[in-house]
Amino acid sequence: MIGPHLIVVDLGFGDAGKGATVDWLCSPEAGLDVSAVVRFNGGAQAAHNVVADGRHHTFAQFGSGTFSGVPTLLSRHMLVEPIALAGEARRLAALGVRDPLSLVRIEGRALLTTPIHIAANRAREDARGAARHGSCGRGIGETAWYALEHDAPTVADCRDPAVLRAKLRALAAHYAPLIAPSAHRYEQIDDLVDMYREFAAAVRIVDGNYLARAARRGRLVFEGAQGVLLDEWRGFHPHTTWSTVEPRNARAMLAGIGRTGRTLGVTRTYQTRHGAGPLPTVDPGLVIPEPHNVFGEYQGAFRLGHLDAVLLRYAVAACGGLDGLVVNHLDAAGTGRAATGYRTRAGIVRELPLGPWRDLDHQRLLTRLLATAEPILTELPDDRLSWFERTLGAPVVLSADGPARAHRTPHRAAAAA
Repeated sequence: MIGPHLIVVDLGFGDAGKGATVDWLCSPEAGLDVSAVVRFNGGAQAAHNVVADGRHHTFAQFGSGTFSGVPTLLSRHMLVEPIALAGEARRLAALGVRDPLSLVRIEGRALLTTPIHIAANRAREDARGAARHGSCGRGIGETAWYALEHDAPTVADCRDPAVLRAKLRALAAHYAPLIAPSAHRYEQIDDLVDMYREFAAAVRIVDGNYLARAARRGRLVFEGAQGVLLDEWRGFHPHTTWSTVEPRNARAMLAGIGRTGRTLGVTRTYQTRHGAGPLPTVDPGLVIPEPHNVFGEYQGAFRLGHLDAVLLRYAVAACGGLDGLVVNHLDAAGTGRAATGYRTRAGIVRELPLGPWRDLDHQRLLTRLLATAEPILTELPDDRLSWFERTLGAPVVLSADGPARAHRTPHRAAAAA
């Protein structure tokens, strides 16, 4: 379609349709001969909805090419939650996927998210009260944070009960002061070790050479989680994820095997956001059915807003540019306006400056700016795909006016991308 390997990223705050996009790229209809879907960020909190062949599944850790029989590689950048993975495998089996775990490959260096991390995450968010950051409550931030300063459990440790037991005991001791006063609990350490040993026997744990082997067999599709506007370094701090969402890690993985990829940015025809944090174009009067996006106990409400050219251009810049665009939800009613700028205390703002990487002070300034920004809305032209191309500087290669594969339309611009 547009190159040997593809990197799929969300240009918003998540929920733009990455799963449906990856499902189509892996499908027989696309004819791309995909050898593996590579998950390169996030963890079990992902919720990628796919409707195909009369089936619906919300993909979390399995790649969204699973319905087409495409294997998944959970890379070293993933935070792997084995108990949730087993539950997802059961749901996929019930939908007719034969032996789902046989389709999974996991890099041994991937960090392990445990019930201890999850309990700590929920206890911390409970303690924040009204100042919650908008966590999914799935232990993602605790998994990443703990590993920065401690010898954290990894997927490879699941094959060594003695090593895993020692790491889990250290993890539990570290979090005991936070968890003990809370209502949250987790399994006994020995029970966790037994479960993880069964997990290690049920999946294929691989080393860093698997990616190169998969690339020789066919195209790789890198499936991102969450959205670029939630990126740990480019998002609007502190309402961000503990994960590098922009395509930096996927590009580095490809470079490491002497390959390159094309990056596709996915967007809706309107903006959405779960939970706390800025959403300048939010409009309570914008009513669009969202059956797969509901209130979350830890995330909070799901909000809708009009298209935001300022945020979209910022996301493209954070990605270092794009090779193509995927525009979903063209069928959504009431999505005919977009913000081309903001009125702020500092005057009219039409671009958000991209600061130095890992400069959280800069990101806090952007958060404060967006918190009081008043959007300048304008009517969109009838040819919305051309508007996206002009505004974001990349060709539309795929669009959709519904949830299923049959609703997706590839565009001739794909060949030129």
